[in-house]
Amino acid sequence: MKMSTFIVDFFFYTMEKLILTTEDHVSLTAHLFRPEKSNGKLLLINSATGVKQQVYFSFAQYFSEQGFTVITYDYRGIGLSKPENMRGFHGSMRLWGSKDYKELTRYIKVKFSDYRKYCLGHSVGALILGMNKDSEMFEELIFVGTQNAFVGNLKKRTKIEAYLGFGIVQPLTTSLLGYFPAHWFGLGESLPKNCAYDWRTLILNKKSTNKLLEKIDDYSKNLKQKVFVVRAEDDIWLTEKGVLSLLNNTYPNLTPTYRLVKISESEKKEIGHVNFFRNYNKKLWDIILNELIDK
Repeated sequence: MKMSTFIVDFFFYTMEKLILTTEDHVSLTAHLFRPEKSNGKLLLINSATGVKQQVYFSFAQYFSEQGFTVITYDYRGIGLSKPENMRGFHGSMRLWGSKDYKELTRYIKVKFSDYRKYCLGHSVGALILGMNKDSEMFEELIFVGTQNAFVGNLKKRTKIEAYLGFGIVQPLTTSLLGYFPAHWFGLGESLPKNCAYDWRTLILNKKSTNKLLEKIDDYSKNLKQKVFVVRAEDDIWLTEKGVLSLLNNTYPNLTPTYRLVKISESEKKEIGHVNFFRNYNKKLWDIILNELIDK
């Protein structure tokens, strides 16, 4: 494990830029938010597909101001961990879980061994937990906007878009360009080719997450923690059926508590798949904070 840091001081916390190197020699950029006064708890944030870590900075800052040490990072091929040339870059969702996320948990075990540890998985960030044995070290998990995304679990309009997008457009553009230009379709950052194909598997294969886990060491059934499952009422990609499929079929040994966030709880009446983490929804963050503070 190699690491370098760049430190910026704020009033209630310090933000450090970290460069971590995975066991297969890929550089990842992470940020460590250290509180002025620590409560001895650490929160790791696993991002959604194609979502840069900066989206979570305000959320991380807020939790750091409450005493949490927080880590954000970009998977290989995303944001600050993106290569100059995406064409043919070696990356997949399976590598995100087994190598990238693994490097973060290795860093945490070395640097924060005596902390109480929590992990927030946003969308795919929850699906990759089963790809890393170290997921067992977290006292509690937080799932935000995640499910088994098989097209059969989706709502009618989204189902049609998924069949067209992932059945035709995505494989065509990916094969032509050597990567998936997700930003062309409002789906976040461009993705390495095999990340796009793994995403296609999640959507079009009935086994969804479990199909990816069949191709890699699978630790999903080892996880026996509490999990706090948050989904937004206006998330068009998410359904109760898909969420329950993930908890029943992929993570059956977790103990879930469910929280549906109503549109009326958002000041802008807008949450969706990503906007829970936007600064204008700051008051919603106490939903998670109250779950993690000592009662």
